[in-house]
Amino acid sequence: MIQVQDIVKSFDGNIVLNHVSTEMRDGEVNMIIGQSGSGKTVLMKSLIGLHPLDSGKILYDGRDLAEMRSNDIRLLHREVGMLFQGSALFDSMTVMENVLFPMEMFSTKSRAEMKERAEFCLRRVEMPERVWNLMPSEISGGQQKRVAIARAIVLEPKYLFCDEPNSGLDPKTSLVIDALIQDITREYNICTIVNSHDMNSIMEIGDNIVFLKNGKKEWQGSRHEIMTSDNEALNDFVFASELFKRIKTAALTEERQK
Repeated sequence: MIQVQDIVKSFDGNIVLNHVSTEMRDGEVNMIIGQSGSGKTVLMKSLIGLHPLDSGKILYDGRDLAEMRSNDIRLLHREVGMLFQGSALFDSMTVMENVLFPMEMFSTKSRAEMKERAEFCLRRVEMPERVWNLMPSEISGGQQKRVAIARAIVLEPKYLFCDEPNSGLDPKTSLVIDALIQDITREYNICTIVNSHDMNSIMEIGDNIVFLKNGKKEWQGSRHEIMTSDNEALNDFVFASELFKRIKTAALTEERQK
């Protein structure tokens, strides 16, 4: 679990995160949503220590991020997996070499053990053996995302951060990636944090959703609770399209009939 306790972050006197408190729970897809400029990217970067806080605390299973020493930070990095927006695979490395890279940096396993683990992760994300020696440019965008997920989980992380995981993907592939993230989260009881503006993802896999507005936590709940929320700012953001407005209306009608 990651606990966010009354954090404040500003840049040049402009407050970007204004006394935000929340919890990111194990075994759940915890989503951070909000309009551009709402503070969601700054919140994610603060969670992984890229932005020192003005005040407040971020606790990793009770461990205060701000009080960690260099060795503690290194151990924490060993527990964190990252799925970057554009996959961020190394162009000069094969699929297999990309997945091996984190273990070469942090693992004490033998070369044979590292290769076995990399092969397991590639199979887990359903990447066939025939592509393991290909370069990232030789596989599709959806396959690149699968490889990036394999690389993110290869160190068996407790915490998985995903920045716009469906960016650049078609709707069908996005659903596959969403399902994969959800399955891995539950299977390994990972505390997964997803920064997203994809409404389909929110509705499909949002176990615990934090909605930010103007740097403040405006609302928090599940994808089921979002359907019947009366928070005006949340509804304006999530149900902006006519399709989602109709879905919202149908959900409210069903709720009243129960």
